[in-house]
Amino acid sequence: MDISGRTDWREDEAHQCKVNHMTQLNMIGQIATAVRNLERAVAFYRDKLGMRFLFQVPPGLAFFDCGGIRLMIEVPPDKEFDHPGSILYFKVDDIQMAYSDLKSRGVEFRDEPHLIAKMPDHELWMAFFRDGEGNTLAVMHEKRG
Repeated sequence: MDISGRTDWREDEAHQCKVNHMTQLNMIGQIATAVRNLERAVAFYRDKLGMRFLFQVPPGLAFFDCGGIRLMIEVPPDKEFDHPGSILYFKVDDIQMAYSDLKSRGVEFRDEPHLIAKMPDHELWMAFFRDGEGNTLAVMHEKRG
């Protein structure tokens, strides 16, 4: 393509300058999920899922460390935020072992680990469960070789 006769190059250059200086969001720092009963939810995430409890803020917030990402569970003060949240997918090295271990701790799964998709370099396996507050969670494993 011959651009010697183009008159809009300054616009392209200005756009590229803006793109190069644009804030790029690429790291999750915290995930929030709504709960109805904070004490029951703290017990579930701490005792059944084994997450490291960080701290609690009255009247309705609790925080956990999930592999360097902070998980905030809260009893929403406003109806606007009082609904189930996004599905959290927890990566595991061995889905059968994680499934058995979590079941032994009282986690009730909706299904057994099952194949979701065959990718060129791995198989994607998942099993879904709910916390005591109705939020859907999952364990996932990318089986290679």
